[in-house]
Amino acid sequence: MNILKKFPQTFWVANGIELFERWAWYGFYMLFANYLTGSFDDGGLQFSNNQKALIMGIGTGILYFLPVLTGAIADRYGYKKILIISFIIYISAFLMLPLFTSVAGVFFIFIYLAIGAALFKPIISATIAKTTTDETASIGFGIFYMMVNVGAFFGPLVTLLFKGDFQSVFYVSAAIISLNFIMLLFYKEPKQVKEVADSEKKSLGATFKEIFLNMGSIVKDPSFIVFLIIVSAFWAMYNQLFFTLPVFITQWVDTSEIYSFFAVYMPIVTEKYSLTPGVMDSEFIVNFDAMYIILFQVVVSSIVMKMRPLNSMVSGFFVCSIGMALTMASQSGVFTLVAIFIFALGEMAGSPKITEYIGRIAPADKKALYMGYSFIPVFLGNLMAGVISGPVYEQLSDKVLIVKRFASDNGLQIEEGLTNNEYFAAVAQQSDLTAQQLTNLLWDTYNPSNMWYVILSIGLLATLLLFIYDRTIAKKKTTK
Repeated sequence: MNILKKFPQTFWVANGIELFERWAWYGFYMLFANYLTGSFDDGGLQFSNNQKALIMGIGTGILYFLPVLTGAIADRYGYKKILIISFIIYISAFLMLPLFTSVAGVFFIFIYLAIGAALFKPIISATIAKTTTDETASIGFGIFYMMVNVGAFFGPLVTLLFKGDFQSVFYVSAAIISLNFIMLLFYKEPKQVKEVADSEKKSLGATFKEIFLNMGSIVKDPSFIVFLIIVSAFWAMYNQLFFTLPVFITQWVDTSEIYSFFAVYMPIVTEKYSLTPGVMDSEFIVNFDAMYIILFQVVVSSIVMKMRPLNSMVSGFFVCSIGMALTMASQSGVFTLVAIFIFALGEMAGSPKITEYIGRIAPADKKALYMGYSFIPVFLGNLMAGVISGPVYEQLSDKVLIVKRFASDNGLQIEEGLTNNEYFAAVAQQSDLTAQQLTNLLWDTYNPSNMWYVILSIGLLATLLLFIYDRTIAKKKTTK
């Protein structure tokens, strides 16, 4: 506990700001995939998985690319001023998102929201880096990552209460992010961050020119570029937690055992997080990842704090790969919860160390710029995750397309213009099967669980490449 006293006030304020931002973000984002692909009669937009992947992959990818620029802008003009602009964009975007129902409209507003998030991200990471030392960095980033997951946990729990009314989901997120205006009253610029006098400020064009020149200095470091590319494969696997898993659980996983447990011991859970008797909300299941991290992050960080960041990352990537792959290997809801726990253990060991590693090697006067580069692998990972959750998922596991294939293979005549739910019900009725029996038949016939092989291959590739990087490129660099 003595180490906690070594953190300054700004460290704790920054963690509070991160908590509310993540609360607002995950409050809608955990539900976003099912909102985009859900049937009209469930309040969804009934986009295809390819369209969902386009919006989430490119939109979220842009969110994680822009910090390369926004981090340097924050370094120049001051963290607090940029945070205010970020929160204004957040609120207006959340208020506008439910007003659009076309692919183009949702995509445009999501990009606008991504700009607000991109302004925010490098600032808080840089604040944590500037308010920790070599002694406190591991615990500090562990606490930071735990706060991320506190927000990620409570956000969906609150917004899921409004799942039948998605407009309210976005309004709740807008209300939560607005609380950060209060937190800003207590936020002080970290050392070495101060606003430049008007007479010394360069034009916006000159500022960006300097940013790209700084980029050039990083591009000249091939070992760092290799590291960023390797980590992007990890994020491609990791992002299936949001892109694919909620949809996969909704389409294929039997959550009746979990429902029965809560119905007996915590009936309020089934009342709030189940729209259909015997079926738990898929986002509620996925949200166990955040709960596991809240419970165990400090413990895991304490265990790995003395490990080299790269060693911790290799171990974490390996465990994450096993866990995420297993989440799509079974129809059992209980099995899925165990797989999510395995994934969370790897996430706790590996993910915070990425930011810590980059924070350690960044020059003191360019923390935000370098923290911006910590998001480049996430940018690339989101683009790859979009491909996996779009065309790859549709080819292997999309229940909407599989049931249509089943109807065609069996010569069933289904009327046009039905919602996804109505189409599935019509196929079940003509096949003289219950909904669950038809789901089981499709699972056994078309093997949608093959998706887990794709996830495992990507994760293990990232693990192997990072292990080789650590033993070759990184080792040579540290011995120079």
